[in-house]
Amino acid sequence: MSTTRPDSPGSAESPESPEPSGASGGRQTRSLSFGGESGVVPLARDFARQALYAWGWLPAATADQRAAAEDVLLVVSELVTNACLHAEGPDEMWITCDNKVIRVEVADRGTGQPAPRTPHRAGRPGGHGMFIVQRLCLDWGVVRTPGVAGKKVWAELGAPA
Repeated sequence: MSTTRPDSPGSAESPESPEPSGASGGRQTRSLSFGGESGVVPLARDFARQALYAWGWLPAATADQRAAAEDVLLVVSELVTNACLHAEGPDEMWITCDNKVIRVEVADRGTGQPAPRTPHRAGRPGGHGMFIVQRLCLDWGVVRTPGVAGKKVWAELGAPA
């Protein structure tokens, strides 16, 4: 499913609000500022992996749990890569977890509108990022703030059973 809703259902809290880290339950958010760093895709994946360990998604006890964690890491890679390719790089990333959903947000200064390439051509190189995000996620969208350059692209993935 894809959407261009400014936000997903039930996400009234701002991702910038400080939240505790760790697997204590409730809604937890971690943020990473890129600040002109190089190698931002592996940096973002490592950051997300550390959060998944802290929240108990890793190490995975089952194949389904391992697949869910790998899906989160792939979505992080795709969103950060898109910011690099189409928006002069990401500014900041947030990853938020509650007991049912992980939300990934990537802020950049780009003006473009992310969308899966249509028609999707599986055999051709490139252009698969948002198609992958659309297929793996419960929902995704774009948040723009009037008068502020750029956007936040968000995606939500379900927790493993």
